[in-house]
Amino acid sequence: MTDNELSIERYRSKAAGYDESAEFTMPLRRRTIALLKLQPGQTVLDVGAGTGLSYALLRQGVGEQGQVLGFEQSPEMFAVGQQRVEKEGWANVWHAHQPAETVVMPGLADAVLFNYTHDICRTPEAVANIFRQVKPGARVAMAGIKFFPWWTGPLNLLAWLKNRPYNAKAADLWSPWSLVAERCDGFEWQSTQWGMGYIASATYRGDRS
Repeated sequence: MTDNELSIERYRSKAAGYDESAEFTMPLRRRTIALLKLQPGQTVLDVGAGTGLSYALLRQGVGEQGQVLGFEQSPEMFAVGQQRVEKEGWANVWHAHQPAETVVMPGLADAVLFNYTHDICRTPEAVANIFRQVKPGARVAMAGIKFFPWWTGPLNLLAWLKNRPYNAKAADLWSPWSLVAERCDGFEWQSTQWGMGYIASATYRGDRS
């Protein structure tokens, strides 16, 4: 089973109750989106958009004249997101059922959100494909799980256990942002969730290789 297939399998049973389970981290989602400093008329990309839970917040930032781009590889998560878009009548939301490694967006993004998209962030092909479709100077914001400092020892078993039900690369938590950070300038991160999480922001340098 490939990493993508494993990820799809793990999210199959989580889609129906995902929005309710994500309420705990909603304040972090809001903080992360605020780091994008969105402006009316911009195009913002929601990487691994899941059920589209960030769409309303992103639309508030870019306004009716802007555009929200989102994609999701899990059929079940995508279906929930599609229902959300149709119910709300969001004409400026592009919501696609595609994997990060091959997704083709309808335009270049002014800002990029990576909200709890660990497997994507740890896949070089996915990161490269995403940033080929982002404008130089775009704002980038991230949130996710990381390991506690090394000296906490057994506590990192908790981080692994929290990550494993959702991600194929559950043990790759020391610097989960590194593949994104190396393409950016001014990358800054801070711990959340008592050291088990992080939020980060940066500016995309513009290297589309």
